[in-house]
Amino acid sequence: MRERYARIREEVGPGVTVVAATKYVSLEDMAVLAEAGVEVVGENRAQDLQAKHAVYGDAFRWHFIGHLQSRKAPIVSRICELCHSLASESAARKLTIPALVEVNLSGEPTKSGIAPEELPRLLERYPDVRGLMTMPPATRDPEASRPWFRRLRELAEAHGLRELSMGTSQDYRVAVEEGATYIRVGASLLRG
Repeated sequence: MRERYARIREEVGPGVTVVAATKYVSLEDMAVLAEAGVEVVGENRAQDLQAKHAVYGDAFRWHFIGHLQSRKAPIVSRICELCHSLASESAARKLTIPALVEVNLSGEPTKSGIAPEELPRLLERYPDVRGLMTMPPATRDPEASRPWFRRLRELAEAHGLRELSMGTSQDYRVAVEEGATYIRVGASLLRG
């Protein structure tokens, strides 16, 4: 795994942070990530975040990448250095760390995130927004994600935001070409 992680980091370059998504990583298997040199992990659930952080603490830099509920924002704020998924004013009122706003560009009802036209209002409400995050529609073709990544970059530029969390195991290369500063990898990192 160390070689796979190093290969991905080299491929994306120094301007991109590789976030190892740990949603399906057991508490015990987190040790393998630490041994492989993984620096930043992204957790989807606040309860799993608490449990994993209690054991591994400073072994990683912690990011939150799942749907952020306002009642879980204090937990995320206490443990994480960045939240990738701010998408409501109620969560913004309770979050105290830098955040990326999750934007649902496709309008899919099954996806979290705000509509692009709601971004100015959320930016007014939460002063520590560093950038944007999106999840494009599911596809087997990484190139099909390109228009969504480009649109997110253009939206970020229009609002003076520099950070972009986009791209997962199957389409991170395209995301990096379109300006990603954070990529979220899980399966490819663990299985090779």
